[in-house]
Amino acid sequence: MRVVELILDKQSVPFSFEVLPPLKGNGTEALFRTIDRLRDFQPRYINITAHRSEYVYRELPSGLMQRERIRRRPGSIAVAAAIQRRYDIPVVPHLVCSGNTREDLEYTLIDLQFLGISDLLVLRGDKARDERMFEPTGDGPSHATELIEQINRFNDGHFFNGDPIKQPGPRFHFGVACYPEKHEEAANLEADMEVLRQKTRLGAEYAVTQLFFDNERYFQFLDKARAMGIDIPIVPGIKPLTKKDQLAMIPKTFHCDLPEALRLEAVKCKTDEEVRRVGVEWAVAQCRELLKKGAPNLHFYTMSAVDSIQEIAKQIY
Repeated sequence: MRVVELILDKQSVPFSFEVLPPLKGNGTEALFRTIDRLRDFQPRYINITAHRSEYVYRELPSGLMQRERIRRRPGSIAVAAAIQRRYDIPVVPHLVCSGNTREDLEYTLIDLQFLGISDLLVLRGDKARDERMFEPTGDGPSHATELIEQINRFNDGHFFNGDPIKQPGPRFHFGVACYPEKHEEAANLEADMEVLRQKTRLGAEYAVTQLFFDNERYFQFLDKARAMGIDIPIVPGIKPLTKKDQLAMIPKTFHCDLPEALRLEAVKCKTDEEVRRVGVEWAVAQCRELLKKGAPNLHFYTMSAVDSIQEIAKQIY
């Protein structure tokens, strides 16, 4: 079944989650422990993030600084294949513009076909740390819509340079990201939603939201999307609050607001464990309301939040 069919399946548990590939030099043990703790809730699918290379500066014995390119989390495609083989759970690797040329992306698509992985989450990805604005790598795509167009050409039997594919493989299906509180670079929410509409016209089968804490933002976004003719499933993305320093970090990093009621409860806490318990309680209420009002699936971001997500899942599933 395609992932969009799993999302719409009323008979299965409306649960999925996202994991990060291990840091360079680390094994898969911690990753597999995360999946082992959450697989009892019968996830519909597992997303695997992709991370671009970054530049770092190292001091040479001479005292000069040398610029080097490193990739801290390689192996998204290999990790996806390992998860699929070990757990027999559908996997959805991220395919991103960030740090990739069109040829890089094409070879990734070929590798995915060899592995029998045909569902993707298509994203522009983050700008590099030393960039003021996102810059494509070489001839790489600047926007997710351009990457989607390349995937569509590949699906139709053509390499990015126009040459025909002698034996086209199975077609790729894909979802995209969306932002109930708008993408940080969008002029306004309406302009951002117009980009989402363009993605659906190019073939996106579903969208997963950036994390949010105020359900009204999701419901308002959903109403606007439907009014614009965007009729694909829109899956809410959930990440519980787990530490006190996230009160400042999350709004800055993910460009989403914390509801005042949640902020007031969190600032009363004296320890991170107290904050974590507040985060679990808030997320449980959030999830119950989302499911009650028809959310097709709940998608959890697991980074630094596995304990909390396990507790939340026990309460709502």
